[in-house]
Amino acid sequence: QVQLVESGGGLVQAGGSLRLSCVASGTIFSINTMSWYRQAPGKQRELVALISSGDSIDYADSVKGRFTISRDNAKNTVALQMNMLKPEDTAVYYCNYATTALFPPRSYWGQGTQVTVSS
Repeated sequence: QVQLVESGGGLVQAGGSLRLSCVASGTIFSINTMSWYRQAPGKQRELVALISSGDSIDYADSVKGRFTISRDNAKNTVALQMNMLKPEDTAVYYCNYATTALFPPRSYWGQGTQVTVSS
């Protein structure tokens, strides 16, 4: 089992910045991908950014150039630096840990943290 705890959400004005953090605990395998997803009211959950244990990174087109994902493997943490925030970034942000080290692959979610961007 893996437990994920997010922090760093809040209310910010458009153009501002926030930094989300997620700490993973439990049975952590070295082969994994950590990601941030978000879900706005009435919308499906969508991938925001991911970073693999090999440091491959990908972003949703809507956040490229504004958000930066990073990880600290020694501390089992992943962070999302969000700059130039827009009202459309308002959502609950979820941390995800996924590993293919086991069969079937495992995926775990945090409880989510609210990000609200005012115009």
